[in-house]
Amino acid sequence: MRLLDEDRDTKLDRVTIYLTRPEAEELMSDLRMALANPKGHHAHISSEDFQKEITVCIYDNNLLGDFNERSKRLIKDDV
Repeated sequence: MRLLDEDRDTKLDRVTIYLTRPEAEELMSDLRMALANPKGHHAHISSEDFQKEITVCIYDNNLLGDFNERSKRLIKDDV
């Protein structure tokens, strides 16, 4: 697991996420699609007012080609 605060460009170690029922349902649906996609997947789950967003990604340490350099560094080195 890797966690990135994109606003501050820093890794996180602990996060609490509060979701409404519709947001949780969207997250579950997107995760199911990600797991079913052999090339991996990412999804954006936005708050109702679009002011907050969670991005979830499925990654494999050996297949990082589609990730940007910041994401690769986070995944490889957890920094």
